[in-house]
Amino acid sequence: MVEITIRKRPQTEAVITQRKFFKKTARGKVVKVLRERYLRDDVACGIEGHELFPNGHHILPDTNVFLAQVPIRFPVSPGMDLIESSLFNPPMILLQTVLEEVRHRSLPLYNRLKALTKSEDKQIWVLYNEYRSETAIVREENETPNDRNDRGIRTAAAWYNTLRGQKQMPHPTVVLITEDAANRQKAEQSWIVSVSVRRYVETMKDANVLLDLLSAEGSHNIEPTKAAAGRQALYPDITPYLPTPTLIAGVKAGELHQGHFNPNQYNYLEGSVPVPAFDKPILLVGRENMNRAVQGDIVVIEVFPEKDWKAPADEVVDQEAPSERQPTGRIVGIIKRNWRAYVCHIDSTSLTSTLTTSLSTQTVFATPVSRLLPRIRLRTRQAPTLLNQKILVTIDRWDSTSRYPEGHFVRALGQVESKEAEQESLLLEFEVPYRPFGKAILDCLPPEGEQWVVPPKGEFDLQNIWRDRDDLRDVIVCSIDPPGCQDIDDALHAKLLPNGNIEAGVHIADVSHFVLPDNPMDSEAAARGTTVYLVDNRIDMLPSLLGTNLCSLRPFVERLAFSSIWELTADAEIVSVRFTKSVTKSKAAFTYEEAQIRKDDPNLHDELTNSIRLLNSLAIKLKAKRMAAGALNLASPEVKIHLDSAESSDPIDVEQKELREINSLVEEFMLLANISVARKIEESFPQTAVLRRHLPPPKTNFEKLQDILRKTKGFSLDVSSSGALAASLDECVDAREPAFNTLVRIMATRCMLSAEYFSSGSVAKDTFGHYGLASEIYTHFTSPIRRYADVLVHRQLSAAIGSTPLHATLHSKSHVERVLDVVNRRHRMAQMAGRASVEFYVGLALKARGEQARARGEPDVREDAYVIRTFRNGVGVFVSNVCTLGIEGLVTFRRDTQFDAENYMITVSGAKAEVNISVFDKVVVRIEVEKDKNTQRGKVKMTLVEPVDSSAF
Repeated sequence: MVEITIRKRPQTEAVITQRKFFKKTARGKVVKVLRERYLRDDVACGIEGHELFPNGHHILPDTNVFLAQVPIRFPVSPGMDLIESSLFNPPMILLQTVLEEVRHRSLPLYNRLKALTKSEDKQIWVLYNEYRSETAIVREENETPNDRNDRGIRTAAAWYNTLRGQKQMPHPTVVLITEDAANRQKAEQSWIVSVSVRRYVETMKDANVLLDLLSAEGSHNIEPTKAAAGRQALYPDITPYLPTPTLIAGVKAGELHQGHFNPNQYNYLEGSVPVPAFDKPILLVGRENMNRAVQGDIVVIEVFPEKDWKAPADEVVDQEAPSERQPTGRIVGIIKRNWRAYVCHIDSTSLTSTLTTSLSTQTVFATPVSRLLPRIRLRTRQAPTLLNQKILVTIDRWDSTSRYPEGHFVRALGQVESKEAEQESLLLEFEVPYRPFGKAILDCLPPEGEQWVVPPKGEFDLQNIWRDRDDLRDVIVCSIDPPGCQDIDDALHAKLLPNGNIEAGVHIADVSHFVLPDNPMDSEAAARGTTVYLVDNRIDMLPSLLGTNLCSLRPFVERLAFSSIWELTADAEIVSVRFTKSVTKSKAAFTYEEAQIRKDDPNLHDELTNSIRLLNSLAIKLKAKRMAAGALNLASPEVKIHLDSAESSDPIDVEQKELREINSLVEEFMLLANISVARKIEESFPQTAVLRRHLPPPKTNFEKLQDILRKTKGFSLDVSSSGALAASLDECVDAREPAFNTLVRIMATRCMLSAEYFSSGSVAKDTFGHYGLASEIYTHFTSPIRRYADVLVHRQLSAAIGSTPLHATLHSKSHVERVLDVVNRRHRMAQMAGRASVEFYVGLALKARGEQARARGEPDVREDAYVIRTFRNGVGVFVSNVCTLGIEGLVTFRRDTQFDAENYMITVSGAKAEVNISVFDKVVVRIEVEKDKNTQRGKVKMTLVEPVDSSAF
């Protein structure tokens, strides 16, 4: 028998092994926490027997390498950009002390750092120095936490260097890299080799490239602007920002207001901040009042007296001129910076030398793709080679003496207007995670891979997959999706029952069977939030093995599903509903067009066709009930891009998507499933049910549209409820212009608030409703392959029917809220990325169409359009020809015009007489494509042809 020796720790070691600290609980109570720390002498150092660098060196970075110059909870770090570079590959020792401090200061940076430790391209060893007996230290009396950590880092570096004399083979020198001059001085006094990041990089082979990844050494190294030449603050009255305690106290007292800064995309000298205390956003006019804020910063505002309130300008560089003044103020502090890496291009006019052989450092301007961001000044040795390329730039600082923020170059993305560079820049611009799935994530997939099949019932079902599952393989199930759909996550069926009622079912891919809670694949899906659809690419939320194979409800293949099955009357009244895990075998996968043709063919009477007809008859009645309840039928035009081939991805034409009756069939049953599931999970988990709501828009959102309709067409828009709005929209009909009603619906859509996911216990029950659908409760259940919220709903529904226990995290309201905050943000960014991708390809397609027209000797592309906005020096138009486009454009006038803001009319001088142009007027526009100075992509340019040729002025 093995002899076990029990040793009692000496009391004298308690000072080293015990950690004592105080913390405040959520209820405000202060408690003392005592933790025992077990020290060991066998924690591996990571360099013993290292073959690659037997006599070289390892670097040991200080915390400030990753956090240097990181202000106000800033998630971007110059040091991290350097270490992530493929050109920076020295072997590195990363201390536990450094990791923990980075985690405490910035969770996004910590996640990036943890990812680096697992990268196969890097040589990083993590030393748990807080548990190694030779390197563990305790905080001394009157020692600050920062000084204690610095001493711990020096202790570890010194210990590594003592190993060199203890081993037979020579060991590499450990070099402490730190930006703290005092720490370097103390290290040198202890005979520790220590240098700054810049000094270390200057000696490397690729120094010219790597130095660009570092932030500027100081503002004195940046060529000053004229305003900064005398080092005079541009923001004298409110610089520096007020201290954080003063800001918090001011917000709490109601004297100051906190919100997110939103710059005006039409005017770089204007921005706004929505705050709860005012119905309209607080207007910020001028650099001084915007005070160095960038898009998304959480700022604190001081509101001016009401006599100083203003209205935004009414030129085309702004938006429409409001008739009422807005609260106006200035930024007095920033709670949290939203700085990150931005997609930019180098402004060629800012270069002092364009010789590609020049290695001199130049101060240049980088122009961000987004109009919401200011130009960024940076110093680089690569400026000539970076011209006409999309690049990634990070902001480092914005001094009070500078009109522009200062930053550093991160990496090049590729040539401007190349599809590869444009696609990556879109993903980066909208913060879409697109990295390949890592090994830990792929290891969560079934080991059988594509050979995985549903096991037969009985003794061969070793994983109990058939437990609590209904066998629906003989049910006539089919899927109906857009052409080319691979991630088929829903299928339907319907059949007549002996009692005359109808059984209808919606069957959704059982993704939660494969994606288990809290494993690496689940964490990655939660971080991605949604699948992102671009014109020629799809960024999946889940590995393709699941999304396009094992979870996809392909025809003639047995698949796991989660089914919602109703018994309905012929009038679409619900008699009962049940939910069950199931196994299905789809009998067909139709496109919308194929299903429509099959339904309309009078010669077909097979079970599958009859099922589609039954579903369609029910869908018509379900939709009628929704509309009668006040659901809105709004309009949002979708554009379809025709590509030359899957290989080239060259766009050859563009048109609006056609909506058929079958589209409505699928939509109605997906809505019915979502509403039914929402009721079930809210009943079972009233505090943490994952739901989706659409709040009623403030009536002030419709004031502009109401005024336009009343003055231009004589229509009244009732916005007292969704039903009243729906009825009013139905009455907005102009017999002479069939497109008028669609235009009004598009404009009404833009007055709405965005729908959002939420936890049922986080808001009052009377705010659960979905305004647009006129439903008291709603969720998303039907697309778990591409939406993480649906995965959570599947887990809750599974627990609600007793199939599987609910994971502990879904019992935590705070956890559900955090996850849904991420999902909401990812959903918004995915939508914007998709629109930007369409806009890019529309530009390419229209450019090709124009070139083809000119080659045939035909005139430029011209289309009918409708005026939807008027400005002091231009009009906004919408091209609505259903056979071609569904896009917007801006027509500007350089010549003086007469602007009647009250009647939404602009008067311009024509060839013979003055011409009046009002909102909703029909015009003819010439469509061209030009390069946008910000995005460097092709942008649609429109000029009026009728009733006046605006190209003449």
